[in-house]
Amino acid sequence: MAGTEPRNLLLILSDEHTPRAMGCAGTSWVRTPALDRLAARGVRFRSAITPSPICVPARAALATGQRLCVMGRHFDNADAYDGAIPSWHHALRAAGHRVVSIGKLHFRGLPGDDHGFSEEKRPMHVVDGKGDLLALIRDGSAPPRKGAAKLSALAGPGESDYTRYDRDIASDAQIWLHEEGRTQDARGETRPWVLFVSLVTPHFPLIAPPEHFYAYPPDRVPMPKAYAPGDRPDHPFLRDYAGTIPYDAPVRGEADVKRMLAGYYGLVSFMDEQVGKILAALEDAGLAATTRVLYASDHGDNAGARGLWGKSTMYDESVGVPMILAGPGVPEGRTVATPASLIDVFPTVAEAVGLDVATPDPEARSLFSLVDGDDQDRAVTSECHASGSREAAFLLRTRRWSYVRYVTYPAQLFDRAADPEELRDLASDPAQAATVAALEARLASALGAAPEEIDRRVKARQAAILAAAGGREAVLARGDLPYSPPPGVRPAWS
Repeated sequence: MAGTEPRNLLLILSDEHTPRAMGCAGTSWVRTPALDRLAARGVRFRSAITPSPICVPARAALATGQRLCVMGRHFDNADAYDGAIPSWHHALRAAGHRVVSIGKLHFRGLPGDDHGFSEEKRPMHVVDGKGDLLALIRDGSAPPRKGAAKLSALAGPGESDYTRYDRDIASDAQIWLHEEGRTQDARGETRPWVLFVSLVTPHFPLIAPPEHFYAYPPDRVPMPKAYAPGDRPDHPFLRDYAGTIPYDAPVRGEADVKRMLAGYYGLVSFMDEQVGKILAALEDAGLAATTRVLYASDHGDNAGARGLWGKSTMYDESVGVPMILAGPGVPEGRTVATPASLIDVFPTVAEAVGLDVATPDPEARSLFSLVDGDDQDRAVTSECHASGSREAAFLLRTRRWSYVRYVTYPAQLFDRAADPEELRDLASDPAQAATVAALEARLASALGAAPEEIDRRVKARQAAILAAAGGREAVLARGDLPYSPPPGVRPAWS
């Protein structure tokens, strides 16, 4: 898409939205009218992934436009972004653009940290500037996370700190847009602005407002794929994850599963409702003709598939993200199969507002350059070093293949063209030996170091952070935090 004319950009980010949980993604029974309308008037990238399937690393990569292996830090939820690596927020602000954040950031957030925004409204950062210190104990010696039991126990209809927080975020975004529309002529700005609105749903707790929860009755919500114990894959990485964060252990049967899914999909619809209000305000304020919209999520959610809940795996439900670009000059109703990544947001934002700035990661590409979908050879990568993983996991995603490489555990290979549900692991198939070798070489080249070496560097950094926090016993005594609280809400340790 050549000759992108500078325009304002509204960037909306959700949290833990699995990529197929949208009507426009082919799941017709999921109610997402706002996102469906956005996709109809824009481009949906159906093979987009996160640089890491866990909150803090994903958001650091989104900010800096760099993969974890390039940053050399921000590997887990105890290593939050502090502004030291320049972000697209810094670049835009330095060039005279207003760049405003409303909602969850999940950065370090300590006094003196400069995240690069012109203004931060209702920012949610990691607890105490330290975050999830338990994520640093990855050798299997820590007891199972206590907060995991709350996933099932809390699922149901109602309001939570997160739904109330998102209502406030959406309200502030609407006010900002209306005030911008009302005062833009008096302001006399010549440089486009960027408004970053970051919602926290459908991240658990799986408590959905009643009108959305009851939109998914048990007879309508299908059971997750490969949920039955005999159908689940048996892989050591998944055993490590389930042993550390046993989300499925308290689930008593199909009724519990469907209640949890009603909560999850109800939160997806609730989140979509907030997106709809924000987009309506953009239109009502008279800004739609001069503003592009980019929607994405920080990562997905397994949502019961294979008996897995939460994120932190390299299956598409977890590592995949929804991504939609719409607005002036963007083709309408197009779906692009070329792989994309959240690190692409950096060059996309820069191009959207007309800022000439170097791309910080050679893997990053502006989404505008992918709109025509003619890049048949592009590959993107993701990595996971967080709680529940005893060793690193790396993903290489091409148009056809998903290749997952661990340090010592068996690799996985999925032919997404023939097996989009990723149910048949072909890594040990002799017929795919050449494919595995080619993808292995390509992954090593993309990472710039052997997976074993990256794993070693990550664990060395994590050991240093753990020591600075008082060591293993001090971290265990601090307790478990199921999810980060919004601003003004006290942490609920367990």
